[in-house]
Amino acid sequence: MHAWPASEVPALPGEGRDLRIHDTATGGRVILAPGPVARIYVCGITPYDATHIGHAATYNAFDLVQRVWLDTKRQVHYVQNVTDVDDPLLERAERDGQDWTALAERETALFREDMTALRMLPPRHYVGAVEAIPGIVPLVERLRDAGAAYELDGDVYFSVESDSHFGGVSHYDAEVMRTLSAERGGDPDRPGKKNPLDPMLWMGARDGEPSWDGGSLGRGRPGWHIECVAIALDHLGMGFDVQGGGSDLAFPHHEMGASHAQALTGEYPFARAYVHAGMVALHGEKMSKSRGNLVFVSALRRDGVDPAAIRLALLAHHYRADWEWTDDVLEEAVDRLGRWRAAVSRPDGPSADALVAEIRGALADDLDAPAALTAVDRWAETQQTEGGTDEGAPGLVSRAVDALLGVAL
Repeated sequence: MHAWPASEVPALPGEGRDLRIHDTATGGRVILAPGPVARIYVCGITPYDATHIGHAATYNAFDLVQRVWLDTKRQVHYVQNVTDVDDPLLERAERDGQDWTALAERETALFREDMTALRMLPPRHYVGAVEAIPGIVPLVERLRDAGAAYELDGDVYFSVESDSHFGGVSHYDAEVMRTLSAERGGDPDRPGKKNPLDPMLWMGARDGEPSWDGGSLGRGRPGWHIECVAIALDHLGMGFDVQGGGSDLAFPHHEMGASHAQALTGEYPFARAYVHAGMVALHGEKMSKSRGNLVFVSALRRDGVDPAAIRLALLAHHYRADWEWTDDVLEEAVDRLGRWRAAVSRPDGPSADALVAEIRGALADDLDAPAALTAVDRWAETQQTEGGTDEGAPGLVSRAVDALLGVAL
């Protein structure tokens, strides 16, 4: 599966600072100072509907992580998956009378278009669940043969008790885990499971549903968590720098994925930091496909909204915060974009050296994009009220905003 084209990241003078970011697993901030190549895995979409603002906010957060790393002169090895076979996708296709593969391909293509428009840096490896199945099957077989998984009526489940570190990502108690498991794709009430929390690794073939050769597992399709584990281990290996996604993935998805990998390899940790973005609401409720309360990036673009304004609307909120999308949020972003573009269109202006340092410092401090935006606001206000004589300043501001914030002025 191919990703989307990369926008050019302008070079800036000097060098950025190492990123200090909140790690869900430890509950505090950690300094991410990887080697010459930084490794990040971000969980991708299930393509049964278009990219909404909640998606965009999540991918914006991890785009900032990459931009901070690039500014420290590191290479970035970024991997993202596409869950192109899953119950919600099959259910939507059946509801709408569509072929599920055509639905997945169409929505994945639209996602690529949205990411391109928003100037999100593409992953080096963009991998669909279906194409990963040949690598998933042997992992499930290994877990089963090692006693970390078991069969139940043709399905294969992972035993959470096989990983001594289980619970170390989310730190939820068993009651909360059971509730979230039921809400987020698990089946804690299924009879015969060793532990209600045990997640499915391999679903045996169901009538009328797609299935693949599972070797000794029989025909079927993979569970959600093992999909990401197989892709991450294949392309990044254990101990990569950041496992990222929305805050609703901390449990069960990231918790289970970590345990799968740790049971498979005997190594710890799966990822050095677990970083989670907040949820975006509309009309007081979390924006989600199941609720249908969505604002689509593609719809905003069709209505003529500049993608740079959409990105500024996302950047105006700290990535870990839960916030609500409103018309005012977008209007403020459109106004800000206009002021910034007017400021950098002049032939000279106030020195921008301190501004670049301030943007770098804000982003290095747990991706504080709102503080970075405020800094650019001050420079633009000074440009409007006082002006300046530095002929290189407007160009430097424009390059810095593009390179570090992903906004083209």
